[in-house]
Amino acid sequence: MAGVCSRRNADDLIKEGLVKVNGEVVTDFGVRVSSTDEVVVNGRRISPARYQYILVNKPRDTITTTDDDRNRTTVLDLVRISDDQKRGLFPVGRLDRHTTGVLLLTNDGELAHRLMHPRHEIEKLYVVDVDRPVDAADVRRLADGVELEDGPAKADYADFPDPLRPDRVGLSIHEGRNRQIRRMMETLGYRVKKLERVRYAGLSTKGLRRGKWRRLKNHEVEALYRKVKLKTK
Repeated sequence: MAGVCSRRNADDLIKEGLVKVNGEVVTDFGVRVSSTDEVVVNGRRISPARYQYILVNKPRDTITTTDDDRNRTTVLDLVRISDDQKRGLFPVGRLDRHTTGVLLLTNDGELAHRLMHPRHEIEKLYVVDVDRPVDAADVRRLADGVELEDGPAKADYADFPDPLRPDRVGLSIHEGRNRQIRRMMETLGYRVKKLERVRYAGLSTKGLRRGKWRRLKNHEVEALYRKVKLKTK
């Protein structure tokens, strides 16, 4: 919560003797601290940041990561807050570079973990434009399941959202495999021209222009907690 590192890296810092609580080096992972304790990591005093929940309407050519060694634009670059406030924020799941739409950023690790876990079957709704009209039989195949190189994949829902656009399909999935929607369409012989995630866990970008962001409202955060059976903090 202080934005220092991941939980796994925290274990390494503790093993290396770089963590002090009230002036004493601790190497026991089970040590509990309160809000009045002083915690120092590698010589720097830290304190937990408040939880943040930020919705981004991701544009194309933006990397879904916190930093990039090739100096490309990341989703964190879109959020105009201080570096201190950004510390600890990370994207919940991934959208590939050219996919647009709903993306959640947070520093609430427990909520993020549950949202990404397949057990909770969090809905992801996409609209995909392809290079030619989609056959109705292929839409049914998307719902019945197609075979990918890493196993079968199927949409929870597949249909034409616009009767005047036979080259556009709406797909809902709860899995999170790499480039899953694109690969499903390619398996059926279609080339994806545009892919947008229009809804994630009940969140949408309605009223939020591409490349812009906003903080979630309290009722939206509470709804996310209910979806993954967590008590609000």
